Amino acid sequence: MLKTVVIYGQNHKSSTYHIAHSLAEKIGGDITEYFLPRDFGEFCLGCNTCFFKTADHCPHYAKLQPIIKSLDESDVIILASPVYVYHVTGPMKAFLDHFGNRWMVHCPEESMFKKQGVCICTAAGGGMKSTLKDMVDSLSFWGVARIRKYGKAVMAVNWEGVSDKKKALIDKDMTFLANKIIKNSKNVRASLKTKLLFYCMRFVQRISKNPKDTKYWNDKGWLKDKRPWK
Repeated sequence: MLKTVVIYGQNHKSSTYHIAHSLAEKIGGDITEYFLPRDFGEFCLGCNTCFFKTADHCPHYAKLQPIIKSLDESDVIILASPVYVYHVTGPMKAFLDHFGNRWMVHCPEESMFKKQGVCICTAAGGGMKSTLKDMVDSLSFWGVARIRKYGKAVMAVNWEGVSDKKKALIDKDMTFLANKIIKNSKNVRASLKTKLLFYCMRFVQRISKNPKDTKYWNDKGWLKDKRPWK
């Protein structure tokens, strides 16, 4: 049974919610959902504590911990945000800012290299490409093995305004995507992009001036023969 965690960049349940929730239901299994800023609404303070000490020193760690736990225990991560001025919502950006220390150049979570991720966004008009990039960048640098993206111009400001024809097409797309995720779940392999990023960051660690990061990579054995996707 797959475990899926969905992070919504908004509290309201409109087009983005309905599409992401539909995908999660079609994947089946255990589904955990978080709504931003309801479930986490803090802004990163730029204190650098997570980079030079440990993540649990972050002043928002206690609030963030339940979501971190869900992310780490999941098989599939879905990030979903409507387009706000050609980018993700403020709450989604604030949320992703708290995971800088988990980027591959620092201390990536090993389990990410065996997960699948999906980034979903909707807009009444344009802006899907840049909005999806905001979320894909984070999943990529977290080390997520396989990442898919889905952007849709729904031509409406709410789900009720979306045409039945477009809803039918979206439903078909989500069925297709869910089937791919389920099929791939039996043997998730890190993509070439993920591996290339890893090897680039591995080189960086050899010249890094942050002993905390270098120790993390050494302890994992990644500067020797071990790899996180094996």
